[in-house]
Amino acid sequence: MTLNAQDQVERMLALVPYLRGRDGISVDDVARDFGVKPSQIVKDLKVLWFCGLPDAVTGDMIDIDMEALDGEGIVKLANADYLTRPLRLAPHEALALIVALRTLREASGDSQRDAVDRALSKLERAAGEVGQSADAVDVHVDAGDAAVRSIIDQALAGKRRVHLSYYVPGRDETTERDADPMRLVFAEGQGYLEAWCHRARETRLFRLDRISAVEVLNAEATPPAGVRPKDLSGGLFQPDPDDPLAVLDLAPGGRWVADYYPIESREETTAGRLRIGLRYRDRGWLERLVLRLGGEAELLEPESLAASVRGRAHAALANYST
Repeated sequence: MTLNAQDQVERMLALVPYLRGRDGISVDDVARDFGVKPSQIVKDLKVLWFCGLPDAVTGDMIDIDMEALDGEGIVKLANADYLTRPLRLAPHEALALIVALRTLREASGDSQRDAVDRALSKLERAAGEVGQSADAVDVHVDAGDAAVRSIIDQALAGKRRVHLSYYVPGRDETTERDADPMRLVFAEGQGYLEAWCHRARETRLFRLDRISAVEVLNAEATPPAGVRPKDLSGGLFQPDPDDPLAVLDLAPGGRWVADYYPIESREETTAGRLRIGLRYRDRGWLERLVLRLGGEAELLEPESLAASVRGRAHAALANYST
């Protein structure tokens, strides 16, 4: 099993309350309960040894009896009583939670909305006037058709494969494909199903509002071994380093491309244009982007694609002359 920093943080957050009620438990038992090797638990404890409240000094941090850990293989944790204190939120923290819960409510299916509403109601009452200031924040998430979302929720809960009718705007066509759902992702006001696509043979993000029909199949959702949800911390869409690289010169009216799409390089030219490197997977998508930009962009590389764009532009202009 592959472990990463996120796995470790999640495990350590659960470790402290777990250990507070099990003083003197063996490292082997802790490892078994958390599904990792004993050596990993030891590494976690050595990190916890330096954790505490903000501005804490050495004596204020969580205390791990390292002699008992190294000599007897048992875990004794102390100086973590402050974790039992009632949670008190600062005004900005309460506001952030309220906005997050309202966003979650927009994205939730019918089965989860009641629980979100109860939590939101309690938090708004506790926050008082701070909660009222959240009314000024416009929260909207497009989670697609309610019936489609309900079926996807069922497939995720039951770990079942689905058949999707999915509209691809870049090709202006509706495609049919089987997919193994992995999770729902909500970003930039849109909902996405992340799944292993059997047609593309890779992990894909399917925008919920572009799924016109979905059917749960009589097969278990089994993405290939080693396939995990994508790390989206750097943005929703990240280019593949194996994708071909295009070089474009952007006039002032086309500079928005450098902010809207992930780019690999940028350079100001002597002609006052911005030269960028942009990876692409679909030739048609890149052609349409350059044509849409008109005179605000010039495709320099690859030359074969640039020639194709020029040909399409000349053909379009010829239609006006006739």
